Amino acid sequence: MRAALALLLTILPAHAEPRPAPRPEPEVAVLSEGGTTGVPDVAAVARSARPVQQLEGPDGIAARGGTGTAAGKRDDGGIVRVSDRPETRPEDRDPPAPAPARASPGDARAGGLCGRRSLAGEAIAPVTGPGGCGIPDAVRIRKVSGLTLTRPARMDCATALALDDWVRDAVVPGIGARGGGPVALHVAAGYACRPRNSQPGAKMSEHALGHAIDIAAIRLRDGSELSVLRDWDEGAEGRILRALWREACGTFGTVLGPESDRFHQDHFHLDTARYRDGGAYCR
Repeated sequence: MRAALALLLTILPAHAEPRPAPRPEPEVAVLSEGGTTGVPDVAAVARSARPVQQLEGPDGIAARGGTGTAAGKRDDGGIVRVSDRPETRPEDRDPPAPAPARASPGDARAGGLCGRRSLAGEAIAPVTGPGGCGIPDAVRIRKVSGLTLTRPARMDCATALALDDWVRDAVVPGIGARGGGPVALHVAAGYACRPRNSQPGAKMSEHALGHAIDIAAIRLRDGSELSVLRDWDEGAEGRILRALWREACGTFGTVLGPESDRFHQDHFHLDTARYRDGGAYCR
């Protein structure tokens, strides 16, 4: 019996530790915390393209940095598994702020009143009146190209734009620095539901449609005025006024001044009549 046992002990060492076939080389380096015997050296382990981060802190949460988060946990064997998922998925992010609502044509945010920043005032409700009077798309103008209207005037955008053109291209450069330069237009009349020249039985005035404005004088910074009634054809002031009257012809469809009739001795009548096909009417 002892001889058989000795023989068995002689044979066993050659077969006591059978080894399995080597496993494929791991894609990610595996390290133990204590350098356990049998774990390959770091330099001998193949690494994947993704970085493997050592998790920090007792709770096993990876440090955040850059645009993504390394998220993983430490298992009981000391192995760290790390993913490189982005910190927030696109669908989880807060939606972009909605674009501001498109402003109305009468809002300065949409490029200015009637589409022009040099016009100051506001869009107003449609103006209505008897016998065809009214302004469907009405605005109230307070300032044009830096010149204040002595009283706000209601009109349509076509008339407001013509007035702005005349002030910018004729009034401001025509007066220049005289008296410190122009600062205001003396408005004699804007919208008014009435016949022409307020004469009974006459055709409807362009004032009744928001197509006209009457200018009696141009106020200067030093407090003086170029007055149509007082200064027409009188010296340097008269020459300036005549030039401004001439410049208005074409910008407006109808331009009437002191030489047109007895109703316009004290103002310029400027309108954008829609019925004129043969050019401007200027007197």
